[in-house]
Amino acid sequence: MSRNTTLDDELLQRCKEGDTSAFRALVNTYKDASFTLASSVLKDSSLAEDAVQTAFIKVFEKLDSFRHDSKFSTWLFRIVINTAYNMAKQQKKHMPMEVLSDSPIETDVDAELKRLKEDDQKKYINLALNRMKSDEALILRLFYLYEYTIVEIKEITGFTKSKIKVDLHRGRKNMQLQIHKILGNETTQLL
Repeated sequence: MSRNTTLDDELLQRCKEGDTSAFRALVNTYKDASFTLASSVLKDSSLAEDAVQTAFIKVFEKLDSFRHDSKFSTWLFRIVINTAYNMAKQQKKHMPMEVLSDSPIETDVDAELKRLKEDDQKKYINLALNRMKSDEALILRLFYLYEYTIVEIKEITGFTKSKIKVDLHRGRKNMQLQIHKILGNETTQLL
């Protein structure tokens, strides 16, 4: 996720001066990515929305404590992820995951694959990510979708480098397994 840090810095300065439209611009820029990360942890869209809203409130309240040691997005995503993990702990139960059959979806595969579009790819990938462990899904999203380095992911999540590398390795294998469970032998046609 390449973003002009100068623009973020300008918006942050305006926020600190009381410009609420600047904060709104930051929220609009990062709300989708924040929701995706919170969803990776919570596996529930309404809880993820609550986590993102709570995280943005925390960010607004703590803007003066942002030291510019890292990118704003790194600081923000760390708050979003911590908020999501705290909400998950408060639930005290594991969220029931959608139970899908281990057999491939029964359809006319050739006809379906011809109509498979980018949105369908995203749907299957998100479905697979939602079936994975939270840490693995989160790290895969940060590494592949948002193109953060392992060092940046360490800063965002607080995980050790070795945990990140292990979860990336396991996450790749688990992603492949989940996609195969969803699509069967037609997995190679998806990606």
